[in-house]
Amino acid sequence: MHIEDAPSPSAARASGVLLPIFSLPSRFGIGDLGNSAYRFADQLQAAGQRYWQVLPLNPPNAGAGGSPYDSCSNYAGNPLLIDLATLAKSGLLTDDELILPHDLPANRIDYEQVSRFKMAALDKAASRLAQSGGRNEFEDFRRQQQNWLDDYSLFMALKAEFPGQSWTDWPAGLRDRDPAALADARRRLATEIEHRQIQQYFFFRQWRQLKNYCNEKGLLIFGDMPIYSNLECADVWADSEIYQLDQDKRPTAVSGVPPDYFSPDGQLWNNPLYDWQELERRGFDWWIGRMGALLAFFDIVRIDHFRGLVQYWEVPIHSETAIHGSWRQAPTHELFAALKSAFPHLPVVAEDLGVITPDVVQARDHYELPGMLVMQFAFFDDHADNPYLPQNHRENSVIYFGTHDNNTARGWLEEDCDNAVKWRLCRHVSWADEKTEMVSRLLELVMSSRARTAIVSVQDLLALSSRARINVPGTITGNWSWRLSDTEFKNIDWDLLAELSRRSDRHIAARNTLAPNPPN
Repeated sequence: MHIEDAPSPSAARASGVLLPIFSLPSRFGIGDLGNSAYRFADQLQAAGQRYWQVLPLNPPNAGAGGSPYDSCSNYAGNPLLIDLATLAKSGLLTDDELILPHDLPANRIDYEQVSRFKMAALDKAASRLAQSGGRNEFEDFRRQQQNWLDDYSLFMALKAEFPGQSWTDWPAGLRDRDPAALADARRRLATEIEHRQIQQYFFFRQWRQLKNYCNEKGLLIFGDMPIYSNLECADVWADSEIYQLDQDKRPTAVSGVPPDYFSPDGQLWNNPLYDWQELERRGFDWWIGRMGALLAFFDIVRIDHFRGLVQYWEVPIHSETAIHGSWRQAPTHELFAALKSAFPHLPVVAEDLGVITPDVVQARDHYELPGMLVMQFAFFDDHADNPYLPQNHRENSVIYFGTHDNNTARGWLEEDCDNAVKWRLCRHVSWADEKTEMVSRLLELVMSSRARTAIVSVQDLLALSSRARINVPGTITGNWSWRLSDTEFKNIDWDLLAELSRRSDRHIAARNTLAPNPPN
């Protein structure tokens, strides 16, 4: 399926499931692009679903706790998501090299142990491919992705050469990308650079196979675009002119959001801000390139923190919280004119949660972008105009009970649903003391929304408690590590989802197609 043929979330009533790739079950300690991903796609299709929503697939920075929103590249895929068993079938790893040295948790990702094991295995597989005669496909990949792959692989090799250092503290020639210094580094680090490139080849090949499999089954991949780049990102180093940096390449101001539901002090993200004047002078070429790469990865792209493309929260450098920031204007219409010119069919969803002003609503509606609705936010006040109340839902929206940033439905019932919230909720759904039944009723409320697209989480199909929460905004530990056990994967209530989809006119009849065979 070509992206031009993919229906946008605003086209017809449909539904899907949110599950990050890293949360799939796997014997290697983290979800990957192997057999479980294909089984999940099969189950989605059988349940009459249209969408599989995943989080960003980019590699997290060291020290980011696994967050895909804190990445060393806007273009690269996360090597930890590569399926090692598939590489073994290609003769690049032995069966002995697939044996983990330690038992790993069934429901959590131990990033330190997983990274140590998988990166060592990937290094062996890359070395074998580099020494083999069958490199033609890899060389084609390297040429096709040269615009970002060369800088990314060199950046990662240099990060390994200067462990623990920010690139802003590298020798000036490397920091400022002096051609002679870069050429010398490429010679010196040639083997490490090539291994990083081969790892990306592995990832892209496996991801493309999985996405094609899903598309052949009539499933669309609903992806995500973090709005900002982390300072420790190959793209900031390679294209520093488009960021607000000083002469030493350090940020002059940083990103964040003001106080909101998630945090009374706001959230201090500390990403470098864009130099919008420079971006506009260049015809927004960076944004066009980035969106093009995302649309090659995904069928639908969620623009995280969409309001930052209308107004963005600028926080003075060295601030301890985001509370003293201020709003600054972004060239919204100029940017979207450039994007629409490059991509007339622009299948994106605007993440418009949080503090939303009329100009953000106007921009979203002007470009006919679906927004987002979170049912958890509907019952915390008595305001009749609360946009999350079911009677106020817009058709051109994607409805969730909760996103990856919210508690699970059961966790919300057990921890956040006080008597006042319960009283408001019961205006819309009858109360059940049994938590599993109550979660089912909440999902039915979501699916019955007039919003054209409904997304539910796997955690809620299993009625899991807050232990299965993916992220708590404003915290830096314990996030991005939940994953399904094999038992939970088998117990997902697909029958419930299929029935709710039928009742709400979202069910998609199974396509009679011959999808490629999944890995064994």
